[in-house]
Amino acid sequence: MGVTEGGGRYELATFAGGCFWCMVKPFSETEGVVKVVSGYTGGHSENPTYQEVCSGSTGHYEAVQVTFDPAGLGYEMLLDIFWRQIDPTDQGGQFHDRGAPYKTAIFYHNDGQRKMAVESKKALDESGRFRMPVATDILPAAAFYPAEEYHQDYHQKNPIHYSLYRSGSGRDGFIKEQWGREKWTEKH
Repeated sequence: MGVTEGGGRYELATFAGGCFWCMVKPFSETEGVVKVVSGYTGGHSENPTYQEVCSGSTGHYEAVQVTFDPAGLGYEMLLDIFWRQIDPTDQGGQFHDRGAPYKTAIFYHNDGQRKMAVESKKALDESGRFRMPVATDILPAAAFYPAEEYHQDYHQKNPIHYSLYRSGSGRDGFIKEQWGREKWTEKH
């Protein structure tokens, strides 16, 4: 899917990786990423609120939608960043956040993205890095609803709380244990 913004031709990528606060920073710090929006997708109601999504009644995932320049950044790199931010084997949520809104998923916007997502999931599953099978869903992109303004760029607006949350949730410890010093921008 191509989008035009600021005179350029960009593409969208959508990822659910548990708490959307923790998914924004790694993407937004990547060259070629134009914008990252926290929001809700994959559910059955229009314009859900944070409280409705957290209740589990809407079927939505917390997700991020990434606008990127495919001339300078490949979708494969975005997949690599995504995998290195989550526990792809957890079917019940992510870290301390439990329930369907916090499950992981890749929402593809076209057949090329679908194929790359399937291939990357298979490669990660076969790598032997994790003891359990990779459980992340690969689903067609659905309506995406931006989250409330206070959720946008949370890591910049509330850096102390954000750091404490990431550390306290177990996400940072898991990433360090699984990936060590490897940067998410390295290809293997």
